[in-house]
Amino acid sequence: MSSAVGGRLRPAPAAVPLIAIMLSVLVALAGCGGEATAEGQAEGGHDHSGAPATVEGPEDRYAGIDLPEPYRRPSFTLTDTTGASFDFEAMTTGRPTLLFFGYTNCPDICPTTMADVAVALRGLDAVPEDLQVVFVTTDPATDTPEVLGEYLDRFDADLPVSFIGLTGDQAVIDQAQLSTGVPLAEDQGRLHSSMLLLYGSDDEADVAFNTGNTARDIAADLRLVAEGT
Repeated sequence: MSSAVGGRLRPAPAAVPLIAIMLSVLVALAGCGGEATAEGQAEGGHDHSGAPATVEGPEDRYAGIDLPEPYRRPSFTLTDTTGASFDFEAMTTGRPTLLFFGYTNCPDICPTTMADVAVALRGLDAVPEDLQVVFVTTDPATDTPEVLGEYLDRFDADLPVSFIGLTGDQAVIDQAQLSTGVPLAEDQGRLHSSMLLLYGSDDEADVAFNTGNTARDIAADLRLVAEGT
């Protein structure tokens, strides 16, 4: 059995034990932890203790999770916070891109992840001008363009890069997750992957981050990817 990921067939987890192990690390329940707030995370209040940050190996290149097989940049079209159509592949091709699936009412994983991205960008000497940060909702019934815009303003207000929020039909969002290669969200979007993917100019993601990673990890790998290394 195989699943389509980024326009190609990826072996089912049973055929590739390492990928199965990684997915078990990368999937988490949004909203299952303490009551974290965006403000608390931005101030460095995110506790990563006890969470595995990487799948260790002798040739690890990144501070985040080295993916044993690159994830191709996916193709999907949704609606951005202005109400305009946003073709993810066309608008981000060739550009360093962070992609995350979550929802605005999430009490911990989602605000923590977006706050970590914001802190990482503030820690860079220079934010790549062509960087894209994309948040795709897993709860489109609640997350309208207006709701997404207000939510993301909490994280990117003082940054040179505006975070992009995407919503749309549930079926299209489901297909976007599958084509990206993350597990399909369940329970009306509340049970979703914690994977934050980082694509390079070659349109492949060789590294990802989860709740075990820090803003420092994201910043370090953004530098590498922006430099094309």
